[in-house]
Order: sequence, then structure tokens, then C-alpha cells
Amino acid sequence: MKAILTIVLLLLSNTFMTLAWYGHLKFSDWKWFNKLGLVSIVLISWAIALFEYFFQVPANRIGFKGNGGPFSIVQLKVIQEVITLIVFCVFTLIAFKDQTIKWNHIVAFIFLILAVYFMFKK
Repeated sequence: MKAILTIVLLLLSNTFMTLAWYGHLKFSDWKWFNKLGLVSIVLISWAIALFEYFFQVPANRIGFKGNGGPFSIVQLKVIQEVITLIVFCVFTLIAFKDQTIKWNHIVAFIFLILAVYFMFKK
């Protein structure tokens, strides 16, 4: 149960972080957003990223073996990175319709999946 909760929290966390890091590139489609200066855009991104921490910190605390969770710190990091890339790809395909996933991206993802496999191999 802790493993599933950790992964769900990491998914939520990375959704907010992806929106904070890359959402402003799409928000520029809105006229009012284009009137904002860089400092305002950074502050909006920080406000969005704050929610990332509400999910990331509990995910790591719940999932970490030292706190009774199922994952080592290295496993948590690898899981988080794979989730980050999955969330980023979904976000990109939905928000930026002109972007495509190419064969080399798929090969890279396969290697990431293999990294997770080897990370968990005893």
C-alpha cells in the first residue's frame, strides 16, 4: 500500500512540477499572460511548484525504507525520474500538439525502464 501511495503522490507531484516548469510556455497563448514580465511568470511558476512539494515530500517520507517504506533512497530517485519523464511526455503531447515522440525517444524510455529494472534487481 505504501508503494502505491508513494507512486500516486509522485505522479501528482510531477504533474505540478511539469506545469510549473513548462506550463508558462503554453500559457503564452493567453493574451493577458503575454503582458506579464519575467518576474511575474517566475512567481506564478513558484506558486504552482509549491503544490509539488505538498506531494513530493510526503511521497519520499512514506516511500523511504528508513521511515518504514518499501524503497531505498536511490530507488525513490529512479522512480521519480521515470515518472517525471512519463508526465512530461503526456503533458507535451496534450499541450504542445506540434511535438511528436520519435523512435529515439522510445529507445531512451526503454533504457530508463531497464534502469528501473536493474535498480530493483537484488
